[in-house]
Amino acid sequence: MNGLSIGDVGRATGLGVHALRYFEREELLLRPIPRSSGGQRVYAQADVEWLLLCNRLRESGMPIATLRTFAGLVRSGPGNERDRLSLLEAHERSVRDRLAELTADLEVIHNKVLTYRKHVDDGTAAGVWSPVPPA
Repeated sequence: MNGLSIGDVGRATGLGVHALRYFEREELLLRPIPRSSGGQRVYAQADVEWLLLCNRLRESGMPIATLRTFAGLVRSGPGNERDRLSLLEAHERSVRDRLAELTADLEVIHNKVLTYRKHVDDGTAAGVWSPVPPA
């Protein structure tokens, strides 16, 4: 049987063997992974591509339950594309909301960096937000 070993897939996706087995156990893959005559999993390139997408969805905050729903929709074949689209649009909105929050956080941090840089450059940094109040 030609294909990729679990180690090959791990290297290609950055997922460990335990994570790959978890994905299989939790029905996050699009097909049952066939086994060689020796019982070893044999993956296809399409499995790697799916896992790379799953990595992006997870890293962007998609819950496992939502990923499982999405995988189930894809596995079930044509006819549910609107459901898939709806799920992805909801996730996109969530990621955009988080980005907006992070952008606001970054602005505050950047302003603090500018303030500290000015104090350090001017030699006036001593006591800036010191844990000990000035005497």
